[in-house]
Amino acid sequence: MLIGTMARQTGVSARLLRYYEEQGLLAPRRRPSGFRDYREQDVHAVRHIRALLAAGLSTRAIAAVMPCLPGGDGLAPVPPSADLLAGLRRERVRLRDAAAGLLAACEVLDAVIASAQVPHR
Repeated sequence: MLIGTMARQTGVSARLLRYYEEQGLLAPRRRPSGFRDYREQDVHAVRHIRALLAAGLSTRAIAAVMPCLPGGDGLAPVPPSADLLAGLRRERVRLRDAAAGLLAACEVLDAVIASAQVPHR
């Protein structure tokens, strides 16, 4: 699929897709015309990239992780190195701590919302 179709399917601008390619996060094939030719597995890759970026991972870290994910292209994922695994474990702890903090904030908001719904006398 061409970059415009890819942008519509993923909700990511063509400019951002080109940036992901520059950062080594995507590697679309090229048509004889030179146009990028994205595959369905690239749609899934963009979803992974977006999720990891939203979680606070750098593009450098994501570029290291991407080859370790099943790609749907029939190639086996690359096993992560010991250094990468150590970094991913640290990231996972950070994300779990952040998630716990967000849940605690939700509980505070829930309490405020619940108290506003109780008629005051």
